[in-house]
Amino acid sequence: MSDLSKSFENNERIDVEELFGNNVFSLGVMRERLPESVFTEIETVIEHGGELSLATADIVARAMKEWAIEKGATHYTHWFQPLTGITAEKHDSFVSHPDREGRMLMDFRGKELIKGEPDASSFPSGGLRATFEARGYTAWDLTSPAFIKETATGPTLCIPTAFCSYTGEALDKKTPLLRSLEALSTQALRIVRLFGNTEATSVNASVGAEQEYFLVDQAKALKREDLIFTGRTLFGSPAPKGQELDDHYFGVIRERIGAFMHDVNIELWKLGVTAKTQHNEAAPAQHEIAPIYESANIAVDHNQLVMETLKRVAGKHGLRCLLHEKPFAGVNGSGKHNNWSITTDNGINLLEPGESPNENVQFLLVLACIMKAVDTHADLLRQSASNVGNDHRLGGFEAPPAIISMFLGEQLEDVVRQLVETGKVSNIKEGGTLQTGVSTLPDFEIDATDRNRTSPFAFTGNKFEFRMVGSEDSIGSPNTTLNAIVAEAFCEAADRLEAAEDFDLAVHDLIKEYMTKHQRIIFNGDGYSPEWVEEAARRGLPNIPSMVEAVGTLVTDKSIKLFEKFGIFTRSELESRAEILYETYAKAINIEALTMVDMANKQLVPAVIRFSGKLADTVNATVAAGGDATVASDLLKRVTGLLTKMQEARVNLSIIEKEGSAMERGRQQAFYYREKVVPAMEELRKPADELERIVDKSYWPFPTYADLMFEV
Repeated sequence: MSDLSKSFENNERIDVEELFGNNVFSLGVMRERLPESVFTEIETVIEHGGELSLATADIVARAMKEWAIEKGATHYTHWFQPLTGITAEKHDSFVSHPDREGRMLMDFRGKELIKGEPDASSFPSGGLRATFEARGYTAWDLTSPAFIKETATGPTLCIPTAFCSYTGEALDKKTPLLRSLEALSTQALRIVRLFGNTEATSVNASVGAEQEYFLVDQAKALKREDLIFTGRTLFGSPAPKGQELDDHYFGVIRERIGAFMHDVNIELWKLGVTAKTQHNEAAPAQHEIAPIYESANIAVDHNQLVMETLKRVAGKHGLRCLLHEKPFAGVNGSGKHNNWSITTDNGINLLEPGESPNENVQFLLVLACIMKAVDTHADLLRQSASNVGNDHRLGGFEAPPAIISMFLGEQLEDVVRQLVETGKVSNIKEGGTLQTGVSTLPDFEIDATDRNRTSPFAFTGNKFEFRMVGSEDSIGSPNTTLNAIVAEAFCEAADRLEAAEDFDLAVHDLIKEYMTKHQRIIFNGDGYSPEWVEEAARRGLPNIPSMVEAVGTLVTDKSIKLFEKFGIFTRSELESRAEILYETYAKAINIEALTMVDMANKQLVPAVIRFSGKLADTVNATVAAGGDATVASDLLKRVTGLLTKMQEARVNLSIIEKEGSAMERGRQQAFYYREKVVPAMEELRKPADELERIVDKSYWPFPTYADLMFEV
């Protein structure tokens, strides 16, 4: 237990202001520790791009090393985000060659800060690198500050880096994100210049990622192979009580969970993560943490730290943190709401409608461009939120559907309608006043628009909330895609407006044109309803139900043209990512199938046989004693019948899995697992879950949903 946790138990005050960012080599720390000229050079590179000289890098490395050693660090690592979806790190100590008298020297040079060389062959590359081609490079990302991670290995200096192959292709999530941010800034700057903003020098995407997760008792989780190997329950009958009473959502946080959340906050605050909100989510054992908005690149890094910290701290509390999108059937899955906005470096939020959005022409143009971007590339946006676990969640009754649409709310939808129909806005809906009817409660102004939690891409005041992202996934890909598609729309709009003779007329016509052509993407109704699926089909909106069906959108001519135009991905990088995604899907489902077979073979079948044997003994003893054995006999027949079905399904799954694993990796194999293996897994689960409902609990071989979700 940390000293801070002990102080909490002793009711000692924690100074959050002093604690926050304590383990971050921030701009403030650099300002204190670096010569003014060096610090100015770093600020210039961060704000305007460029490279540090090796001499400057040496000075920074020396200061960073001294700071890290003062924090107790003996090692450093280039911390990067390969295409596994998680982070990677290789630790090197600061020790150097001993001097002539045998004393150890601690050293860290600029070249070690700027560049690392991990083995690139063992990370997913989708054919970009062969196994024998091992060289890859990590490059220091100045725009995301270095930090100290405190784990059982001791304090370690972590340097955020990009990861590229020897031949220059991006092998990570960060490199394309940084490219997309530059593209968005360049094109958005053209838009704000058209409206007279000459002070802004860049436009940045800001992101706040709300993170949902489940917590279960670790000792119980370790008794289930499915939670160990796949992060979700492959078998499990619903508990008698679920979330139907809505009593867990925002409910009182239990003591054990509260202690966990407290320690998570401390660890995140030290890392400079602005953990702001914590609460119980809708499903039993489900919770959420949300940070304050920050630069998209830092937000992506911080969300990885949030996930790592949740899992690490959970272990210290005897808990297991489940980040899988659907760890339990029958209750809410977990998502990650990606709140996205774009702001100039002189403080103008381009998604702020103001008090009169109908008169805010710049906002209306930005809104029209985003409508165009989302409608044009709905397939890509859907793909960016695709992973194996999200297939269980998207389209369910607690998540946005697999159909991309935009929610604008009543006020903005009406503005769009008037512009499309008449070319002007005659009136605008106002929010009004909420009157509680209680004399001691104040009346207050309300927003003109309610929220829509069923929308996958919802406008929420001054930002868009992309709700489709999976809880376990990196937010790197969704934000890269968002930045890219909006940059394209801005670019096309700027091309036309910069060439216009009459700007006011041209911008008016362009807004109306975009809104008219792309109004089909707006939907303010219930996204969970079957009627919306039918309506979306009539509108011609794509409905991509699964991850494997979404992968192909990466390599269409439209997508390749988009990403190559702005230098975000090359064709080969996109093709490699498609191959990786196909492989990832097949491998994940293969692991799940093998786990199900193993659990059925070694746990379920033997347990049910023991129970049916006990029933048979009871029937025989009852009959021998002259009693009525009808109840026990009927139960025995039901149990043995289900056991036979389970065994047949297990054998069938084994055969189908072997056929799939023997196939060549790639698209065909991924679709085989989707179309053949997944249904076979569902067929095995059905009789097993039914048996769980009738087999004596003392015979059941692992903890049930009730054990896991209600006994934390």
